[in-house]
Amino acid sequence: MLDVHPQLLRALRAVVETGSLTAASERLGFTQSALSKQIAALEAATGTRLFDRGPRGVEPTAAGSRLAVRAAVILDQYEVAHRELEDLPAPLGGRIALGGFPTTALRLVPRAIARVRADHPSVEVEFLESSTPVQIRRLRAGRVDLAILASGEDLPGWDLTGVEVEPLLSGALLLAVGRRHRLAGARRVPVAELAGEGWVVGRGARGEPQFGAWPTVAQPRVVAELGDWSARFGFVAAGLGITTIPGLAAAALPDGVVCVEVDDPGWAGRSMGLAWIGSLTAPAAAVRAALVEEARLIAERRQP
Repeated sequence: MLDVHPQLLRALRAVVETGSLTAASERLGFTQSALSKQIAALEAATGTRLFDRGPRGVEPTAAGSRLAVRAAVILDQYEVAHRELEDLPAPLGGRIALGGFPTTALRLVPRAIARVRADHPSVEVEFLESSTPVQIRRLRAGRVDLAILASGEDLPGWDLTGVEVEPLLSGALLLAVGRRHRLAGARRVPVAELAGEGWVVGRGARGEPQFGAWPTVAQPRVVAELGDWSARFGFVAAGLGITTIPGLAAAALPDGVVCVEVDDPGWAGRSMGLAWIGSLTAPAAAVRAALVEEARLIAERRQP
């Protein structure tokens, strides 16, 4: 099998077309000595003489002429391949800082990052977990490129002047109870059933919104105030109280905890949005697309 560098084929083609080592070397930008060595290497690889040298220049032998025809086809295919590769879109790359409130880290964010990593390996996503007001400050300061924000009638009205916000499917607010709790076997309960229950609520910095008691329950009885979700779920699984979770976290509940829907006409619910400032870069747009798709898939799995 003939296995040679394409440059040797270019040298052959140039000598055949110009009929002169001098002219061919000038065309290719090599010295005549270097070009002669390339022809010699090609002859050694083929095991046959490719040119006859004479006082009036060089003439290709029958083998040289035949190989020159094949070389032209091969080099043309190299050129086509090169153009096709140049026409391919460049792979996305870069670092994107994504902010989100803690419950987004239970399922939505890790699944979205995994999707980005599979589709665009050169895009690196850094996740910064914090409350919605902190994410808005980071977004305005340029510390994050994208931020997942929560909004609702029980939350403050955030100042989003100059901020683009795209709604994300988030699902309804749900009740999380222990597997042995009296409500565990119900798919949906009226809000009146929650009266007298003990609540495991979130704990964070002053002004940071938390999940905890059902929003319309008057004077809820708080039995524990815990900052970490795993600790809250541990208390719930042990039957020490119940808590609320967003629908996007329902599939991430640990063993011993189940979710229940609540029928509450007085509760308009919370919503979730993806925020950014200015135009999205291509890597940021890829992260956005992954979040939108994963939020949709999570919300669809919660449909009855």
